[in-house]
Parts: sequence; C-alpha cells; structure tokens
Amino acid sequence: MDPTTIGLISIGVLISLVLLGVHVGVALSAVSVVSLWIITGNSQVALSLLGSTLNYAIKDYVFAVIPLFILMGSLLTAADISDDLFRGLNVILRRVKGGLVYATIVGNAFFAAVTGSSIASAATFSKISLGPMYRLGYDKKIALGSVAGTSVLGMLIPPSTLFILYGILTDESIGKLFIAGIVPGILLTVMFAIGVYIWIRLRPGLVPDSDEGSYGPSRIKDIFILWPVILLIAIVLGGIYGGLFTPTEAGAVGAFGSLTIALTRRRLTPSKLWGALLDTGYTSGSIMILVICAQLYSRMLTLSGVINWLQGVLTNLSVAPMVIIGIFIGVALLMGTLIDGSSIMLLVIPIMYPIIKNLGFDPIWFAVVITVVIEMGLITPPFGMSVFTVKAVMGDVTTLEEIFSGSSPFLLMICVLVVLLLIFPGIVTWLPNMM
Repeated sequence: MDPTTIGLISIGVLISLVLLGVHVGVALSAVSVVSLWIITGNSQVALSLLGSTLNYAIKDYVFAVIPLFILMGSLLTAADISDDLFRGLNVILRRVKGGLVYATIVGNAFFAAVTGSSIASAATFSKISLGPMYRLGYDKKIALGSVAGTSVLGMLIPPSTLFILYGILTDESIGKLFIAGIVPGILLTVMFAIGVYIWIRLRPGLVPDSDEGSYGPSRIKDIFILWPVILLIAIVLGGIYGGLFTPTEAGAVGAFGSLTIALTRRRLTPSKLWGALLDTGYTSGSIMILVICAQLYSRMLTLSGVINWLQGVLTNLSVAPMVIIGIFIGVALLMGTLIDGSSIMLLVIPIMYPIIKNLGFDPIWFAVVITVVIEMGLITPPFGMSVFTVKAVMGDVTTLEEIFSGSSPFLLMICVLVVLLLIFPGIVTWLPNMM
C-alpha cells in the first residue's frame, strides 16, 4: 500500500475515533505514530519523530502567548469583572426597550476581548443576564438566545484561542490574526444588535417596555467601572497594532493589567488567585498537548504525501477556487455540529492551509472565515457547546430545544457575516494590511 493511501485512510480513522469519543490528543498521536510505522516499516522511525515533536513542538517563545492570555481572562473572571461590565452597560441601556439583551450583546463583546473563550462567555452571562431578564418578564426565547447566540463572539474578537492555534499551526502572524478579527467582530456585534432590534419590532411582547431597576439601583458611577477594562483592551490590541510589543508581550501586559484591575477592586482573595492560576495551568496544559499532537499529525500527513495529492486533485478540478473554499466551509460546518472548535482547527487546518495558499487565497482572511464558520457550530444542533453550557448552568429551568430555538436568529446573522466576508474580503484584510 502506498503512503498516500495510508495517509488518506488515517484521516478517516482519526475522524471516526474522535466521533466515537476518543480524546482528540490521543487520537491524533496514536493515528500519527501507527501511520508513520506502516509508511516507514520501522517503529523506531515513528517513535523518534514522536520524541522530536515532543521536544521541539512548543519550545518556541511564541507559545507563551497561550498561558498569558488565558491568565488574563482567568484573573478578570475571578474578580467578577463581567458582572461589573453588565452592571455598567445596564445603567446606559436601562431605558431602551430590550436593554438587557443589548447589554448582553455588548457585554459579551467586551468579555470576549479579555477571555477569548466562547464557553466562558456562555457560562458567565447565563449567571448574570438570565436572572434579571426572567424577573422582568423577558420571553425565554430571546433571553436564552441572546446569551448562547452572542457567546460566539469569544471565538472571533481577539485574543481568540482559535486564532492562536491557527497561527501556531501555520506560522502565520498571531498579531495580524488578532487585528484581522477586530472589524468582523465589531461588525457581528452590530449585526446582532440590529437583528435584535428588528426581532423586537416584529414581536414587541418578547421584552418589557423598560428595564428600570432590573439590576439594583441605577447609579451613574457604575458607568465608570467600564473604563479600566476598555483601557486594558485598548492597550493590548493597540500595542500589537502599533508594533509596540509582540502578541506574547501583549499577553504579559494583559495579564499584569488584569491582575492590577482585580487587586484594585479588592476582590482577588488568595483562594480566587490560586483558582485562577490552576485554571490557567489546566487549560494551557491541555492546549499544549493538543498542539504537540497536531504537529505530529501534520508531519505525518506531509511525509505520506496526502497534502501534495490533495493539492493536485483540487487544483485540477474544473471549478472556481471559491468553490473549493465552499467545500472547506461545508466540512468545517458539518464537523462543528459534532465536535468542538479547537478540535476542528487541529484536524482540518494542516490539510486546508497548504491548499488555500496554493490557490492564492490570503491565509489571514481564510483564518477569520473558517473561525466564523466554526463559531456557528457552537449553537448548531446536535452538539452546540455554547447551548449545552447554558443548559448546564440553568439546569431544569430550561430545555435544550428552547436554547437552540432562541439561538437560531443569531445563527442566521452569523451566516450573513460569512457571506459578507466571502464577497468583501477587505473587511478582514484592510486593518492587518495597514500594520
């Protein structure tokens, strides 16, 4: 059996193992080692490549960006900064019909800019948004949909974990990836707000006429608690854009800034600090293991000749290159209904990236497009990690069907964004090209 055939079979085996529930890291490493063993006919070669990958895969300085940005988000979460964001936004929007929904949308956008995690956003805003909404008589559909649907902003607005993984897997600039996500992230936030406005206009009974008193006494000073987080986001992203520091250095600045904010608010007890450090260690460790396994998988695909074979097949197809992008989007969307976003990125990017480069597409643009598509999987049945997160937090108060139903208008808006990015790639490339 020739190496390319073995490589193709290994992809099918890998996807099957992941769908059967095998941990992605275990599946990636096992399939890679066994495939290399069969291709070379020598177990020592496979084990030697495994050893060298373990040694060299994450020793580069750039990998420090992962724990630093995770620590930044963990510290702010431990200090209940998301609660402050929501309270401040509610003061501004309390007289607007459906104000708590708009506060949730904007709050998720801010929260995404300090955590980079959609799951964290879904869990956090389930706790702080849904209680006030239910007390005021918001319809369950719009309340649950606004929390689960807007949580996807965590994957797009920098610092995004998926952008970090994409940059590591492809050697693309993580700084440019972060900057590329800003305009699409803001655009999607605005689209969510416009979509909610139209939804409320069509069905006014979904929300009360006013949110006065929804979140305790309204105090003007609560507005000012937004500024430290806004300033921190501006320093981190502005520093990357302006070339003042690298993404890794930006992570360090962000972590230090979040620690300063948490200490200033006097909420960071020793136990909370220890919990934030443990959370950072656990999350970073699991991501690093996945990165090592993904790089081993990528090396196996290259040695087997699968990448070159796929490039030849797709290049020789008598279809427009955009059709191939459409195929990749379909694959990512299908996988997004079954497995989480990080796993999708680790599985498909080693295959897709060389092909889109060969076809002449901008890899930064493709990163944003594929990330937005992966976002859709967070609220698409049957998997929908954000939906399951909201259900886990709310328990028997709601059902999965209600959350999926409420999220469907937001899913439609994400589809519109994907179409816009395909038609107008400058939405993504304009800002990073100015760096």
